[in-house]
Amino acid sequence: MLRQRFVLDTTALTDLQAREKLNVAGMCDGMRKVLELIASARLKLGISCYVPFPSVYNELRDFAQNNGCDADVIAKIDTWLVKKAPDRYNVQIPSKVFHEYVSHMRERINKGMVIAEETIWESSTDCLLIPTKADNKKDIEADVERGVIGVHIGKFRNKYRSALRYGILDSAPDIDVLILARELEAAVVASDFGIQKWAEELGVRFVPASTFPMILQEYMEHASVANLSWDKESDI
Repeated sequence: MLRQRFVLDTTALTDLQAREKLNVAGMCDGMRKVLELIASARLKLGISCYVPFPSVYNELRDFAQNNGCDADVIAKIDTWLVKKAPDRYNVQIPSKVFHEYVSHMRERINKGMVIAEETIWESSTDCLLIPTKADNKKDIEADVERGVIGVHIGKFRNKYRSALRYGILDSAPDIDVLILARELEAAVVASDFGIQKWAEELGVRFVPASTFPMILQEYMEHASVANLSWDKESDI
C-alpha cells in the first residue's frame, strides 16, 4: 500500500466545517475526534501525521489550553502527531516562487496603502462636516472619536485585513508547514488559503481541513475491505 504522510497546520484540528461534518459541536470535542481518527489511521494503516516543531506544535497546545480542553486532548497531540523541526537550511525553494511571492506581497502592500489613504480622506471630510455642540477642544475630540474615527477604523480594519492577509503566508508556522511538507514529500492539511495557494506554487499536495477527517475514514474503510497491510519498518 502506498504510504501516506500529512503535515498539519493548526486549522487541521480546529476547522469548523470539519466539526459540522463529524456532528461535533465543541472545539475541544472536535479536536479530540480528529486526533482519534489520526490514531486509528496510524495504528491500522501506518499513516503518519506530522506537525512542525516547535511552531505549530506550540500553537496547537496553546490553543487547546486556552480553550479549556481536557488533558486527554493535549495527550493525544503529544502521542499521535509526529513532531519534527523543518529543515530550513537544506530544503530548496525555486527562485521563481520567491520572486512571485515578493511581487505578490508588493501588490498587497500597495492595496493596503490605497485603503489607508482612502480612509484618511473620508474621515477628514467627515470631521469637517460633523455637527457639534461642544464647548471646548476636548469635547470636540470626543465627538469626533465617537462619530467619525471609530466608524472609519472599523471599516479600515476589515478592508485592510482582506487586502493584506487573505491568500498570503503571514506567520512563521505557515512557512514551516510548507517546508516540512516539501521535505517529507507529504500533503499539507489546512484551511488557510495562503497555505493552499503557495502549496500549489511549490507542487505540494494540499488537503482541505474540512475534508481531512472523511479522507481518513475512507482510507480505513476501504483498507479494511481490501485487507491491506503496511510495512511497520518503512516509516516513523
